[in-house]
Amino acid sequence: MTTFDDLLEEAGTFGRCQRRIFALLCLMSVPFAGVSVGTVFQGFTPDHWCRDPAVVERRQACGWSLAESRRLTVPPVNSSGVPQQSSCEQYEVDWNATALACDTQELDLSEVPVTGCKNGWEYQYERWQSFVTEFNLVCSDGWWVDMYQSTLNLGFLIGSFAFGFFADRFGRKISFLVSNSLNAIAGIGLALTPNYVSILVLRGIFGFGAKAGWMSAYVLLTEIVGVEYRRTVGILYQMSYSVGILLLPLLAYFITDWRWLQLVISVPYILFLSYYWFIPESPRWLISQNKSFRALEITKAMAKENKRKLNNTVTLTDEEGDLPSASLLDLVRTPNMRKHTFILMFNWFTTAMVYQGLIMRVGIAGGNVYINFFISGLVEFPAAFLILFTIERIGRRIPFASANIVAGAACFITALIPDNMFWFKTVVACIGRLGITIAFEMVVFVNAELYPTYIRNLGMSVCSSLCDVGGIVAPFLLYRLAVIWLELPLIIFGVVALIAGGLVLLLPETRGVPLPETIDDVEFPNRKKEDVVEDQQMEKPLKTDLRNNKEATTV
Repeated sequence: MTTFDDLLEEAGTFGRCQRRIFALLCLMSVPFAGVSVGTVFQGFTPDHWCRDPAVVERRQACGWSLAESRRLTVPPVNSSGVPQQSSCEQYEVDWNATALACDTQELDLSEVPVTGCKNGWEYQYERWQSFVTEFNLVCSDGWWVDMYQSTLNLGFLIGSFAFGFFADRFGRKISFLVSNSLNAIAGIGLALTPNYVSILVLRGIFGFGAKAGWMSAYVLLTEIVGVEYRRTVGILYQMSYSVGILLLPLLAYFITDWRWLQLVISVPYILFLSYYWFIPESPRWLISQNKSFRALEITKAMAKENKRKLNNTVTLTDEEGDLPSASLLDLVRTPNMRKHTFILMFNWFTTAMVYQGLIMRVGIAGGNVYINFFISGLVEFPAAFLILFTIERIGRRIPFASANIVAGAACFITALIPDNMFWFKTVVACIGRLGITIAFEMVVFVNAELYPTYIRNLGMSVCSSLCDVGGIVAPFLLYRLAVIWLELPLIIFGVVALIAGGLVLLLPETRGVPLPETIDDVEFPNRKKEDVVEDQQMEKPLKTDLRNNKEATTV
């Protein structure tokens, strides 16, 4: 009985063909960073205050600074115990009806009534043009900015389900090609449309395709390489996303208009359509769809590119391809599948919420948004190397659980450190970010390793949909609870991260275990392990016979 893993050993588990496909798909992962977190720059909200035309006119005539004219326009307020000038209220004064002189130092405005902004806003920025400043999405309209990211995550959520079924029914290759087409159309349209409601609609469509294509490519990669390379390929594929994180602030620094930045993020998806000629369909998926002949053709082509040769008598049995169609109920019908699904869903939710929450919390502290974003991106690289160093030595489960527990503990400790110990607080917060980044990267490939082939893409899509729910919850949780107490969100993040870490310990270890092909492989893992041991025991005498024959021939 010949399985695809047997064929892959002959064709090459990570030869030239797989390395080429891996490099091409990693390029597709880079702009996805701009899609998912580009709102940090595209929706940047600079310091702003109410605009008073009369004060603006006198500022130009008298040569006032912005600070001097702002003092005459808006009242001081107390925000989180820090005195500052209001962004959404102004003095209710008709300066045109007063004899306003250029010397305003002695004016006492403490008793002047205030009102909401009546003539728009002024923004304190030198060269940045975000959609916030273009559409004046501040104060009472500030919730429209949240919608920009929420509609993206809603698109992620719907796309995860839709493309999960699509990829398992029609294939991995066609899935990411269709998603790239949607990304190119919606992304470019988003940069050109003048209406904000239309922008939100296109943003949702952009999210619908972007994450689905990223996940389909990830599944394809894990299915065409040998078991010993799965974890390396998965981590490095996610590291290419981290490369995009580092490139984004550099692009945003030089491309100061949000529309042009959107075009730069979207145009690569047009180029990725050329992958139709360079990327094959997943042979594993073809086998699961009773298309063993086509799977064998692709595997032979891979072997040829790898300068290997398959046994001419190799055939795939119908049993390997005799699998049912993907069904949502398969994820919860049997005990182990149900346990895996619920634990993975909670971990997707937790890692996304804590990961995005910690990133957005950096923005609350102020400072240079480009430098802060770049530093936060650098944290992801040691996370990847730590995973690569420990995952084959220790396994998947212990590092995965430990990362969540470390992140949760760091959130608790950070919340208790006083503000005057700034650098210590920053270091502990970075440890938390490191821990949740490791957990985020591990949940992706652990998810892929726990589901059978015919339902793997659907399983990843359904579980990762909770990631999008976490992304929707994170900004509201962070900003609303921070009004009550700045550190309260960290307490919530710590609790859910610790729970997630404990639940991971209930999952099975997948180190060195072949990808499951059927639900029986998941429900009865020992049977699969026994088959692997038997195969290894059969290989040893075969290698000995071959060695003896070779020695006899030499003599």
